[in-house]
Amino acid sequence: MRLLYGVVGEGLGHATRSVVVIEHLLARGHELRVVVSGKAHAMMAARFGRRDGIRLDEIAGLELVLEGNEVDKSETAWKNLESLPHTVRKNVDVYRRVAEDGFAPEAVVSDFESWAFLYGLNHFLPVVSIDNMQVINRCRHEDDVTGGGGLAFRFTRTFVKMKLPGAYHYLVTSFFFPPVRKARTTLVPPILRPEILAARRERGEHVLVYQKASALAGVMPLLGKLPHEFRLYGAGKTGREGNVLMQPFSETGFVEDLRTARAVIAPGGYSLMGEAVHLRVPMLAIPLEGQYEQELNARYLDKLGYGRRADLLDEAGIVGFLEGLDRHDAALAGYTPRGNELLFGCVDELLARIAAGEARPDRLGAPAMGKWSEDEAG
Repeated sequence: MRLLYGVVGEGLGHATRSVVVIEHLLARGHELRVVVSGKAHAMMAARFGRRDGIRLDEIAGLELVLEGNEVDKSETAWKNLESLPHTVRKNVDVYRRVAEDGFAPEAVVSDFESWAFLYGLNHFLPVVSIDNMQVINRCRHEDDVTGGGGLAFRFTRTFVKMKLPGAYHYLVTSFFFPPVRKARTTLVPPILRPEILAARRERGEHVLVYQKASALAGVMPLLGKLPHEFRLYGAGKTGREGNVLMQPFSETGFVEDLRTARAVIAPGGYSLMGEAVHLRVPMLAIPLEGQYEQELNARYLDKLGYGRRADLLDEAGIVGFLEGLDRHDAALAGYTPRGNELLFGCVDELLARIAAGEARPDRLGAPAMGKWSEDEAG
């Protein structure tokens, strides 16, 4: 089949898991046109730029502006408003190019990306959603993980609901599996890159720390007070300061430090959290303020015992987390790591149904971690 694939470019988590899906689709003989924005475009161009069966187009997407460990909402809004004329021109040009160059996609796959979704909507094409965000809207959550179902949860759920409405089917990747409350929804395990699937857990003594450079002002003095070896990613520089080894960006080095870490400390981003859970590495998650999806991830991590959620990265929080690692190790021992086979089975079934001209399936036949049933409707 000819497939249009849309990838969100803010951060690299969406692109990293999309690479896994795209590799599978290419291996199955599908022809792809990929639209992607931001830093993810450069990463995917380096991976697929010379491959047969795939072509990439760069689109303009939204950008987040961080101030410390918080999303600066006003600066984010201003920056995106300032670049809006350029964004519209660029995206209209790409739309025209895709529509007029004879590719003629038969279906659309979107990792929470609106451009490809709108293209599919305008051309009456079935859209398959593959992302982690839809868990917020399409599953049922207890009050202890939603914060009592408060304003932040309701606002984010509405935003997610409006992002890709009416898709052919929603494949939701997750390390937690709440009841599915909406039809056309299937839960699958975290989408994992080959390097993580090949890694084997060997617990060492160091603690892996990942933080954005904008949030590092108070981190170095804090880590220096503690009697542990830290390996820090995201500092933008390398070298050692006391017990803190600042590591350069390296996919191989990061995976090695993760699989051998005593524990990991990072924000609440889904991709790293899913990798840590898969490798059974306890995690202390400090969600970015203003990112409710990270908050929900961290609350589930805490509830399941796989790690701990904290509002701030401080000495007491780190000490308490590291002193409780035995409990987290015990909880993680009960997690069953899985590969990408369940996801691939669901993707293949959906594309076969689309090729056969079938209506949108409420429920898939392929094995999965969670499916809709009438008992959970609501």
